[in-house]
Amino acid sequence: MRQPELLAPAGDLGKLETALAYGADAVYLGGEHFSLRALAGNFSLVQLARARDLVRTAGKRLYLTLNAYLRPDESNGLAGYLEELRLLDLDAYIVADPAVLATVKRVDPGREIHLSTQANTTSGSAAEFWRGVGVKRVNLARELTLDDIRAVRAGTSAELEVFVHGAQCVAYSGRCLLSAALADRSANSGLCAQSCRWRYALQEETRPGEFFSVEEDPRGSYIMNSRDLCLIEYLPQLADAGVDSFKIEGRMKSRYYVAAVTRVYRAALDCYLADPTGYRYDPHWREELEKVSHRPYGDGFLAGTQDVQVHRSDSRYRRSHDFVGVVLSVGPDGRGTVEGRNRFFPDEELELIGPEMRQAFFPAGPLASEKGQPMAVAQPNARIVMALPAGARPGDLLRREKLSGN
Repeated sequence: MRQPELLAPAGDLGKLETALAYGADAVYLGGEHFSLRALAGNFSLVQLARARDLVRTAGKRLYLTLNAYLRPDESNGLAGYLEELRLLDLDAYIVADPAVLATVKRVDPGREIHLSTQANTTSGSAAEFWRGVGVKRVNLARELTLDDIRAVRAGTSAELEVFVHGAQCVAYSGRCLLSAALADRSANSGLCAQSCRWRYALQEETRPGEFFSVEEDPRGSYIMNSRDLCLIEYLPQLADAGVDSFKIEGRMKSRYYVAAVTRVYRAALDCYLADPTGYRYDPHWREELEKVSHRPYGDGFLAGTQDVQVHRSDSRYRRSHDFVGVVLSVGPDGRGTVEGRNRFFPDEELELIGPEMRQAFFPAGPLASEKGQPMAVAQPNARIVMALPAGARPGDLLRREKLSGN
């Protein structure tokens, strides 16, 4: 059967390596220009060349986001940037603006083009239009139901891509003006201040400075705060609907997020592909997704439940676990070198996670510096030598249950 692609985010080279190791078939990232995540760890041309080499060595694919909307004075800059990018021979560009598409076709006509969700594609005829002007793949608008996706599939031969996990925007497919209006930071230029997550109140015009809270309970009401998307239970239905690529949101998320989310979707997708008729959903997958930082989950518009996708109580992220370290190396005696990410202590109960859903609980035991000096606490960025569970590998991550008060 057709093998849907698992597409993961890469905010920097470390996250790219993690996405590849934890099961992504392809990664997407941003360069230093014309990307809608201007505050992410975007890639220089030198870093893009390194990323391309890493991806090709792994036998995977690399997509570059050029999904910002051009202003009149930016066309020449884009053309010059594309001339430099052309030499890197990346697998595809992700675009939204027809002007960017036209410039790519002129400067780098052989490059594969994917259409961003920012283009708001909601029908098969729209997807066919984009295919007719050179787009190979369309990332559909997130406002579609499962039946809508099936209808789009019936109306086009373009490849289809959908987001299956991550943050959602309150505005239609992310086309938002709120951040620019309130914070002078344009979301459509990659500088979103997430103004939709703020707490709002009413003010009557004849009483300036007197604010009336909008409340559902004493904590207030966050009337534009979208839930995070989680479609782990829907992968078989999406595959059967003809989706070619399952995309995970999160170029600004942590290395731990990339690892933990990618490995779960990899496991679920592999389980389905191995036996579509005998596939059974494993509740453990959702339990693992609860262990990353996220807002309350929802299924977006996929099931047609359009009235429950705003979390009105607060805009805080939830997380049950802290990411405390990355395994850098493992010796034959089972001791390894770990780079600390959050504090942890000798003999504290930790959990190791790795690709292919490997995980093991173990006590940290004694900690030492690389020079052999005992450590009373492992600090962020420190190199720690410690015993690791059997089977530990470089690139595995360490976590522990979140400490109370954090």
